[in-house]
Amino acid sequence: MELIKGTPTELNTMLIQNKLDVSPVSSIEYARHADSLFLFPDFTVSSDGQVKSILLLSRYPAEELSGRNIALTSTSATSHVLLKLILNLGYHIQPHYIIRQPDLKSMLSSADAALLIGDIALKHHADSREYYIYDLGVEWKKLTGKSMVYAVWAVNRTFAGTKMQLCEDVYGSFRKSMDYSMHNLQEVVEYAAKWEPFDPEFLTAYFRSLHFGFEEEYQDGLMHFYSLAKSIGELAKVPSLEFIRLRSGIPL
Repeated sequence: MELIKGTPTELNTMLIQNKLDVSPVSSIEYARHADSLFLFPDFTVSSDGQVKSILLLSRYPAEELSGRNIALTSTSATSHVLLKLILNLGYHIQPHYIIRQPDLKSMLSSADAALLIGDIALKHHADSREYYIYDLGVEWKKLTGKSMVYAVWAVNRTFAGTKMQLCEDVYGSFRKSMDYSMHNLQEVVEYAAKWEPFDPEFLTAYFRSLHFGFEEEYQDGLMHFYSLAKSIGELAKVPSLEFIRLRSGIPL
């Protein structure tokens, strides 16, 4: 088993181009390529409200962004569609969107607002004195009342058809890892804090704002996201959620 590290956009591209067999993938990209992918059960990156790491930072209130430039980070896919839905359906505005590398200063040199994800978003989470800050998890909950699934784990269908045992091994390893991490969160955040510019307390609060399962309410939230994405032309069709059929008896 070889592990490959990359941004969400990079992993999306490699999975779609058959350069990865199993990968986390932006939920919108699963929808666009569902015919060639299966979903792993149980694993997502989701939230029921605040997410903290997907933010719109703006010089103006959202209501005043119509016709203005918004810079979208080049490292994401789902967040692009999510922001468009929120601004279109929630705030009834139509900005101009441009794609930029994830650097706030350079993004705001050519735009009045910037969409950030991941560490860079977390670093600016408290910049409320300088910018209007919109947490997209909060905004989605306000708009729809539903949970939001940002990423899923997907398996290449051809790989699943020929390497089922490996799929089950990967699933079992992930299941053990997630269970261990959730039961030993303090150990995980203390280790992570050695490599990230965040203290353990901040990371604990962040991880607890996320949800990693794929229960029915999260599936429902994801399907609603897909339906709205289709309504604004971001999806050609709403896919079904097709899970890989793992055999019983997987060691957990």
